[in-house]
Amino acid sequence: MSSLLTAGDLTHEDKVVWLEDPEELDYVRQALDKTPRRRGKPRYHRDGRMIGFAELSDSAEADPDSGLQKRRVFYLLPHDRDAEPNGLYRAGAPGEAVDPRTIRPGQVGSKTARSQLGTEATVA
Repeated sequence: MSSLLTAGDLTHEDKVVWLEDPEELDYVRQALDKTPRRRGKPRYHRDGRMIGFAELSDSAEADPDSGLQKRRVFYLLPHDRDAEPNGLYRAGAPGEAVDPRTIRPGQVGSKTARSQLGTEATVA
């Protein structure tokens, strides 16, 4: 599914669950995944690691074609800034990356100076 989300994709989000402290990260990637349940930790099928996920309200309906729920997942890949501070994303960030401090249920999240330029850029 597309990782560039709109608020309309997130209308049934009830809660965001963090598996790692978002305050420690400049950015997280976000994507919509299809999962069999509304709540609980979804399966993770990417390289890297899951940082968090959204849980859905009881009124969230399954996709009529697949019978699965569309849920937001937050993750980082092995070449992201947290693992390789001087790597590809030393400055800049992937298109689907947002500042985790701006994420709320039903809200996409925003790009900030910290997510785009890194912690050191916002300290100066």
